[in-house]
Amino acid sequence: MIRTAAAIAVAALAMAPATAQETPAPRKVVVMLAHPDDELPMAPAIAALARQGTEVTIVHATAGDAGPGVSGMAKGDALADTRRAEAQCAGRALGVAEVDNLGFGDGRLADRVRDVVLAAALAHHLPSADTVLTWGPDGGYGHADHRLVSALTTQIVQSMPAAERPKLLYVGISAGSLPPVPEMAQWATTDPALLTEAIAYTPADLDAAKAAAACHVTQFDEVTRAGMMPLFDATMWRGKVHFRPAF
Repeated sequence: MIRTAAAIAVAALAMAPATAQETPAPRKVVVMLAHPDDELPMAPAIAALARQGTEVTIVHATAGDAGPGVSGMAKGDALADTRRAEAQCAGRALGVAEVDNLGFGDGRLADRVRDVVLAAALAHHLPSADTVLTWGPDGGYGHADHRLVSALTTQIVQSMPAAERPKLLYVGISAGSLPPVPEMAQWATTDPALLTEAIAYTPADLDAAKAAAACHVTQFDEVTRAGMMPLFDATMWRGKVHFRPAF
């Protein structure tokens, strides 16, 4: 996620109206991510699903023990414990049923690709899901842990029999809609024609997303926490968080 507050209050870019169809609320959704705070690029969609009665579980592969953000904390267990607590705070704000942290090392997921432990831990949450939300293959801004969670989640889902396979959706940023802040200039975007599904949200859902962002005190300063969701709302989202089907 974004690590500085620079230019958060800059005026929003204009966007063309979204063409994606609103996605009906499924019964159970698993949001498969790498770190606490990775839910923020789709936070109002998560809040909308929970408000509509969907059972939402957020899974973080790591506790973010290597990402001090703005906290000045040393890397390690104390930071991991703090970030787990922040993730639980964000989950409560969004109204989700469960936030689970798998406890793998931050920045070290590549070490677990060849063994079955990481994949098995991710797979544990998938059989009962109707829909799975995760990063696209770009990982948002290229983060290796994001990409690995996306790739492993995709590998697991594509191996499931059709009758048991959940819908797999990658969150995406429509080309031309990036917020006008230097920190996001290198984030990946997607051709709007591929973003064929969307989850609409209400002002109350956006407020829930703001409350979730406020939980991540170690990662963002006060200005960024307050301004991130309104900025995303005015640029990337404009009432709908956009996704594309994996297959």
